[in-house]
Amino acid sequence: MAKYLVIVESPAKVKTIKKFLGKNYEVTASNGHVRDLPKSQLGIDVEHDFEPKYITIRGKGDILAKLRKEVKKAEKVYLATDPDREGEAISWHLSKSLNLENKKVYRISFNEITKNAVKLSLKQAREIDMDLVDAQQARRMLDRMVGYRISPLLWAKVKRGLSAGRVQSVALRIICDRENEINAFIPKEYWTLEAQFEVKGEKKPLTAKFYGTKEEKMEIASKEQLDKIVGDLKGAQYQVMDVKKGERVKKAPQPFITSTLQQEASKVLNFSTQKTMRLAQQLYEGIDIKGSGTVGLITYLRTDSVRISEEADKAAREYIVENYGGEYAASTVSAGKKSAKIQDAHEAIRPSDITRTPAAVKESLSRDQFRLYQLIWRRFVASRMSSAKYETTSVKIGANGYIFTVAASKVSFEGFLSVYTNEEEEKTTGNVLLNSLEKTSVLKLKNFDEKQHFTQPPAHFTEASLVKALEELGIGRPSTYSPTITTILARRYIVKENKNLYVTELGEAVNSIMLEAFPSIVDEHFTANLESLLDKVEEGEIHWKTVVSNFYPDLDEAVLAAEKDLEKVKIADEVTDVICEECGRNMVVKYGPHGKFLACPGFPECRNTKPYLEKIGIPCPKCQKEVVLRKTKKGRKYYGCENNPDCDFMSWAKPSEKKCPKCGNYMVEKGNKLTCAGETCGYVEEKPKKDEEK
Repeated sequence: MAKYLVIVESPAKVKTIKKFLGKNYEVTASNGHVRDLPKSQLGIDVEHDFEPKYITIRGKGDILAKLRKEVKKAEKVYLATDPDREGEAISWHLSKSLNLENKKVYRISFNEITKNAVKLSLKQAREIDMDLVDAQQARRMLDRMVGYRISPLLWAKVKRGLSAGRVQSVALRIICDRENEINAFIPKEYWTLEAQFEVKGEKKPLTAKFYGTKEEKMEIASKEQLDKIVGDLKGAQYQVMDVKKGERVKKAPQPFITSTLQQEASKVLNFSTQKTMRLAQQLYEGIDIKGSGTVGLITYLRTDSVRISEEADKAAREYIVENYGGEYAASTVSAGKKSAKIQDAHEAIRPSDITRTPAAVKESLSRDQFRLYQLIWRRFVASRMSSAKYETTSVKIGANGYIFTVAASKVSFEGFLSVYTNEEEEKTTGNVLLNSLEKTSVLKLKNFDEKQHFTQPPAHFTEASLVKALEELGIGRPSTYSPTITTILARRYIVKENKNLYVTELGEAVNSIMLEAFPSIVDEHFTANLESLLDKVEEGEIHWKTVVSNFYPDLDEAVLAAEKDLEKVKIADEVTDVICEECGRNMVVKYGPHGKFLACPGFPECRNTKPYLEKIGIPCPKCQKEVVLRKTKKGRKYYGCENNPDCDFMSWAKPSEKKCPKCGNYMVEKGNKLTCAGETCGYVEEKPKKDEEK
């Protein structure tokens, strides 16, 4: 009979770990959390020292009953939940639910599910770390307070079961702020000038870019300025003024942490953060590999540290020397930026065994598992390799006081590039024409290439760039990025189109209420400060109830104030002039999960509904009928003609009645300015005061 019981979180790990430990050990799973705050109430006794009220999660009774039977039979119980705050909290909840106070109970954790790591964890068994548990309790309670106190207000204001969250509300605000920046952005005109030169003995011309004068770099802001420069260069002699040869070094990348894995998998593999984490979880918990049985292929996937164990580092260097050569192994490895936000408890994400190459396991993995494993494996190997070296050549060409420049580079030593490159990696731009140029060489101008451009607005957030922004601002932690984005997508506060994230009408409504009534909750600095306080709880510097008790009174005050204000602004449904064709009543504007729609006020007798097309009081620039506010299938707002599909007018920005005095095109609103909708016009003027007051 097994003497020792090991309890893990996921059933997927049971088989893998059982194989390592042998017949004296029984391995079973809790299937994640077994206790939580009740769904039907706040579950925190704010009158009595903020004591949480935990209950058994519905459906977990049978699992706990089975676990209690196993506990009775065991001499020792090992709690082997995930190696982070949440895992520590699950172990603590298990010890409480299973009444393990009088048992020999040990907490073990391992960063990778390998035989060595699991066996070593048994030798390093410890007590449950209550600082980690308390940090998780505090986070859970802060999130509960925000969700359960603010969500009913959103319900009252926006009419349907919406919700607020401590981190998701800040993420929504960040996306809304970016959307406002994009909407208010006014493009500025600029020009580029390139010169093409004939080179003796070469068929291909040499292309150089206009730089400026000997004294300074110049931006060409208008066609007039460009014409003056071209006029000054008429008949000028073009002479090579300087040829510089040098070397550039590109350092190897750091191994992946949670946020960089999510970003890179999004860019390279087009995976959502949710998909990346799901696949990484499978690779961590164990895959059945032909000839090896079930094996954990990567280390723990939730980490913000780039640290690597000495053993893994040594194995990687030996692999590199053997397969690539001694010069490819890095002599020292960059430690990376150490941030106050980093909890250095874990290693970076890496393969559990460097010799298990992607090619060796490809047959045992699904296509997506293979692609993610290959990305992690290559990045880790590259992180232990020497820098790439480039030979660079830069040339300055002078003419009548102006300077043109041309540069080229070629890889002289591949280093880590032999394993890991990405789309953004500079390709070799080895321009052989530069090798024949010497200082004082005179070049013959073939022609100029003049191009007009307009500055571009900030890019819409993608899942990858949002994760990067959240990480840089210190909002959330490795385990929260993916659930945060998944939640605001599921609630339709934002939608995803071609990787880009857009705010829906619903998201705008929720964000404006949060900004008005709870500015501190959606303040990124306040949220980042709370994260650092939770880190201090984990380090044992602050008591967790201090954080909770300081947070709640301000939240309570804001909620009570908002309840009064919301009562003042609560209004009846807006009645429209659209007649219900089924019962003859005037239809009213309602809010649904996807934004506004028209509904018959005779509900439930009459259930007629139709899309709400809000007229903006502007005639269509194409056919003069009304312009209405429409939404794409996914909920993104745009302006179109009410006569669609006969008229195909559409604009992302709100059109104005005013015509452009420069080209006659229609104009659009950008913040407090009106700009021409024509792509090449660039005319801008202040929005009339009467428009601002509307």
